[in-house]
Formats: sequence, structure tokens, C-alpha cells
Amino acid sequence: MTSKLAWFETDKCFIDGRWVAARSGARLPVEDPSRGVEIGAIARGTSADIDAAVDAAERALAGEWGRLTATERGRLLMKLAGLIHTRIEDLARIEAIDVGKPIKQGRADALAMARYMEFYGGAADEVMGETIPYLAGYTVYTLREPHGVTGHIVPWNYPMQIAGRTIGAALAMGNACVLKPAEEACLTSLALADLAREAGFPAGALNIVPGLGEEAGAALAGHPRVRHLSFTGSVAVGALVQAAA
Repeated sequence: MTSKLAWFETDKCFIDGRWVAARSGARLPVEDPSRGVEIGAIARGTSADIDAAVDAAERALAGEWGRLTATERGRLLMKLAGLIHTRIEDLARIEAIDVGKPIKQGRADALAMARYMEFYGGAADEVMGETIPYLAGYTVYTLREPHGVTGHIVPWNYPMQIAGRTIGAALAMGNACVLKPAEEACLTSLALADLAREAGFPAGALNIVPGLGEEAGAALAGHPRVRHLSFTGSVAVGALVQAAA
């Protein structure tokens, strides 16, 4: 379903560069909290969808995404930032309706997300190792490498800002990402996936699985092939995520 609110698929997961229905076929209602009115639906992703997203991320790392240079990754992030700028008003409106915040704040959040992509795009090829003084005849140096598949769990209150700073950094360093947005506010995260596809990110570099925290979120936090996890949320849930990870 493409909602009247959005230009992208709002009731599906974004996995391996494609919009796909949740494996369970189930959906969750989307409510405008400022009016208490149901405005659409999102996919109810589960562990099966997280598995599929991790598989896609691993393929991306072994394929086109993993072969890109830091400079090429930076250019893609810069292009994504530019596309976000072309959709500022759309993103602000979606965020305002989905989260229940003023348009002014939604606009500021969209601009912040674009700025994160610009910052990390510019930094992508500036991350260096160190050459370390050692014994004569030896060269000792550090080499910075991506973790691999990274998981990202973001909250409902600032989904664009927090997704921007966690996803942007991970992509700049060459990781492949699986994002689980808060079930209360998924729409701009799904928009980000669609804009990344439009920017030319290879399939599997960025995957989005909406769903409940105790289902999709727990599956992502405890997934054995996720090498790094970013979480923003409550202390209580953070303790559960840390234990699972």
C-alpha cells in the first residue's frame, strides 16, 4: 500500500533493495497521535524478516557494496543528502502526522538528517589508521575496517535525526545496516530507505524492518550475525538489548 501520506510503500519491509511484505503477512496500524486517528498500516516484521535483512546485508558486503571505496561511499551519502533536501517538506509533513509534532520541528528534523548524511559523506575518506614507531626493519600500522552487518534500533520521538546519525556513520565506514524503527513512528525511516535506493545505494546496504520491539527488535538485538548494535531508548529496554547483544 502506498499511503496518501507518502510516495513509498508504507506497509512493507525494505530488504535487499526491494519492498517486500512481512513474512507473516501481518500489519500494524499507524495512528496520528495528535488526532487519535488511524491513518494507515506498517508491516509487522518478525525474526524471519530480520533473518532475511541480515542475509541481504551480508550479500551486499560480499558484493557491490563491499567493493566500493570510501570515496564512492561518501559520494552516495552526499547524493542521499541532496535527495533528502528535495523532500524536506514531504518528510516534515509525514513526521508531524506520524509522531505528532509541529511541522516546524519536523522540518528541522529532516534538515538535521540531511546534515548528518553530508557530514558523514564528507568524512568517509578522511578516516585513517596510524603508523606506529617500532623496531628497525618493521612497519607497524593500524587499519580501520567495518564491523560488517550492523543493527540499529531507533525511538519514536526523533526518528529522522537518530536514524541519520546512526545509519550515516555506519554506511560511511562500509557497514551494511538493518534498521528497526519504533513501531509508533516508522514512516520517515521507510522514506529514508526509498531515498537511499534512489541515490543508488547497492541492494542490501540499507534494510528496514518495521515491527514490535519484542518481536523484530528482540530478533535484531540477539541476532548472532549482527556485529555491532546501536540502540536509543529507555534504560530498561537498553539493559535487555545489551544482554541480548
